[in-house]
Formats: sequence, C-alpha cells, structure tokens
Amino acid sequence: MRRITPDAIRPPFAHYAHGVEVRAGARMLFSSGQLGLAPDDALPGGAEAQAARCFANLDAILSEAGMTRADVVRLNAFVTDRAHMAGYMAARDAWVAALAEPPASTLMIVSGFTRPEFLVEIEMVAAAE
Repeated sequence: MRRITPDAIRPPFAHYAHGVEVRAGARMLFSSGQLGLAPDDALPGGAEAQAARCFANLDAILSEAGMTRADVVRLNAFVTDRAHMAGYMAARDAWVAALAEPPASTLMIVSGFTRPEFLVEIEMVAAAE
C-alpha cells in the first residue's frame, strides 16, 4: 500500500493520509459500522469511551481476518454532535498513534443512530498482501 499526501494540498489535520493506494491482488476487508457495544451489550458513557470500544471491536475484526491496524486503509467515523468530536479524536489518535503509515480518514456529524444513547459509529476498510 502507498499513502498519498500531496504537497499540492493542505496537510491532514491529524494523523491520516489524504489517500491510500492498494495494489492489485490485495485481500480486502470491509467492516460494518461498529458501535460502542461490548460483547455483553454494555455501552460505556461518553464519546471517547464509546469510540475506544468501537476501535476494540475493529481490532477483533482485524484479528479474525489475520490483519492488524497497519492494514487499515480507511476509517469512516460518525458522531451525533460536534461536542463528541474531541472524545472521538482522542480515541482515534490513541488507536493510530503507533502507525507509521496512517489510513485515510473521514469524520461526519450525523443526526443520530438507531438508539439515542449511541454517540459514535466507526467503519473501516483494510487490505493485506
């Protein structure tokens, strides 16, 4: 994979790439959106804790596929309010901190999810040789 962050456009706001090129023949993994639910249906309070649980769920999906965070090429995240952006970003920054090559990333504010207590949802795309 090749991360693409052209000098001709503004650098990313955080630890992400503007684009990621995946070579032909790579195994691709697409996750469904993950909510902050634990296996026992426990839902932590606050956006940062829910985002951390979302990322833990993504780690489990990666592991099951024989992949790691380094294979993630794109993250799409959704929060229900601008007030939740800081909590999400703290969890996201912790999750990608050790990655030398960050994924492409998008964060959107949405009006809500299926239950009002859900504050964050995250989906990913990963690719491995």
